[in-house]
Amino acid sequence: MPANKYALLRYRVIDRCLTNPARPFPSKEDIREACEEALYGSTGERISASTIEKDLWAMRNESELGYYAPIAYNKANRGYYYEEEDYTINEISLNEEDLMAIRFAAKTLDQFRDVAIFRQYENAIDKIVNRVAISPATGEGELPFIQFETATSAFDQGLLQELCGAIEAQREIEFSYTKFTSGQSQVYKVHPLLLKEYRNRWYLIAYNPERQFTQTFGLERISDLSVSNRKFTRPSDFDPDRFFKYSIGITQLSAEPERIKVRITNTQAAYLQSQPLHPSQRISPVDDEYSIVEWSVYVTYELTSFILSLGSHAIVLEPDSLRDTLRSQIEEALGNYSI
Repeated sequence: MPANKYALLRYRVIDRCLTNPARPFPSKEDIREACEEALYGSTGERISASTIEKDLWAMRNESELGYYAPIAYNKANRGYYYEEEDYTINEISLNEEDLMAIRFAAKTLDQFRDVAIFRQYENAIDKIVNRVAISPATGEGELPFIQFETATSAFDQGLLQELCGAIEAQREIEFSYTKFTSGQSQVYKVHPLLLKEYRNRWYLIAYNPERQFTQTFGLERISDLSVSNRKFTRPSDFDPDRFFKYSIGITQLSAEPERIKVRITNTQAAYLQSQPLHPSQRISPVDDEYSIVEWSVYVTYELTSFILSLGSHAIVLEPDSLRDTLRSQIEEALGNYSI
């Protein structure tokens, strides 16, 4: 059975231990601690002695690895060593697919190092990104080959950690919330259920026991958060996937979803085919120039904003209410340019 990515990383740590002239003949415990420290740091997961035993066996015997490492045990020094003096598995490279997968995972972790909730794991992230040698070191001037979308956070990132704790412990929270529309603040006491990220913004989904419905709050508008000792019972019927089943983005409505039918150019159809807006999306070609795209979703700000962003490449066919709404917004925007 092919080794998983963590096993491949452990093999390289073991190889470092066995080729380290400053600490020859490492014991099984020495190797175990080195693997644990390199992969997870001092506060991470634990690696068992039996795992190291299996790793040593695999490095010696596993044909799919192809190492056939000459690992032996020296009774006098109570430790392991390579019987071949200059042997190292570094001469046997991971295949390109393995290397790319590990590099991508490391890059994904690295982008979260400055987020407050992940800061406690920064040491472990550093070790995975910088200290686990999975390929030759990159040059000083080498350009990165993966770049993630980033945005400046407009909220106290400590909120993420506090809210995660409140959700897990099922504790009622209280905070002041400033609305975009009015700019006025209001105090809420709610039961936190879910944190959701959408387009570099974080949102809290919470049940309001006073109003008896579930609300969405943008974290950048939350202040003066306090977590009480009052516990609540998480609703048994709350399921995030069901809750957002007909949503595009973050908005959820109590209304029924509507069938949206839009005529789009085939160029836009190709983009939507490669990255669907919603799981309900269906695209039907009309001719060499146009296609019809359909969704079964709530009519929300996110939906109307997306359709408007397509400009002259899209025309709403159904429902008439959405068609009229967009026509009014386009006429109002056009009027702004006549000033």
